[in-house]
Amino acid sequence: METVQFKTNIKCSGCIATVTPALNEVAGADNWEVDLQSPDKVLTVSTERSNSKEIQQAIEKAGYKAEAL
Repeated sequence: METVQFKTNIKCSGCIATVTPALNEVAGADNWEVDLQSPDKVLTVSTERSNSKEIQQAIEKAGYKAEAL
């Protein structure tokens, strides 16, 4: 299983609700989390199904920014 991390502009539970369908589709439910306490709002994804580019595109399609760490 691969773990990738992204610096994002996801900053609240409402933002998480917005990106949940997109991330669940590409990474699978329960395979990702956003650390809202981190200044960089780090998204951590553990998955075998998707690559970092697909995950980044899903986040951007939902209207947020993601930069691979």
